[in-house]
Amino acid sequence: MRALRILLIVVVIVGGLFVIADRVAVNFAEGEAADKLRSNENLASTPDVSIKGFPFLTQVVGGELDDVEIGIDDYEAATANSTEKIRIDDLRANMKGVEFSSDFGSATAASATGTATVSYDELMKAARSEPTDVAPGVSAKVIGLSDGGNGKIKVTLRATAFGVELPEPVEVLSTVTVKDNNVEVVADGLPEVGGKELAESRIRAITDFQQTIDELPGGVELDKVQAAKSGVEITVKGSHVRLAG
Repeated sequence: MRALRILLIVVVIVGGLFVIADRVAVNFAEGEAADKLRSNENLASTPDVSIKGFPFLTQVVGGELDDVEIGIDDYEAATANSTEKIRIDDLRANMKGVEFSSDFGSATAASATGTATVSYDELMKAARSEPTDVAPGVSAKVIGLSDGGNGKIKVTLRATAFGVELPEPVEVLSTVTVKDNNVEVVADGLPEVGGKELAESRIRAITDFQQTIDELPGGVELDKVQAAKSGVEITVKGSHVRLAG
């Protein structure tokens, strides 16, 4: 019995040491991965990297990590205008089947899904915020975007007729969708400006617009989008996503 107790104590100690070593190793790997990702993506701050699954060391031996979560608080993506960027907030991505090289210089995920938010102020960069003629003597511009409820965006316009600014803004509910790497905003109906109906092509030149969001981390792409309280919530996905190298 005494020998058995000693054996159990040894097993517990060895197991504890293994767990400690495993956690030390995973913490080191997470730090190294975060630094590498920051460098590769030219991030302003170090992202959060969390390697899931236990034990970590056996995953390393196998050359593949089951599950890696990445968080980037502030990311600047490319737009259709090469001189402008669009800020994406709170990007959270979940990577599955991450294979890495023996020197950890490169890593690629078999698949990735994630979420992020684009604020309405950022999305306004794509809207017509300068006065645009919509009828003889009448111009309009977008002055704000906000949550319209039920997954819709409320587009607020300010109109001027013959040099006089109309006292009340014009509001229209719009549907937001993803097409390729574009967030598209399209009015559900045509608003009246100054009590008059306008030609559809002219008013839609103001109400409808799109924002390209390109060059996301690792090559993930837009999948879905929905209007929310503080901005549009986007879903991203990708396969063979490059994390390093």
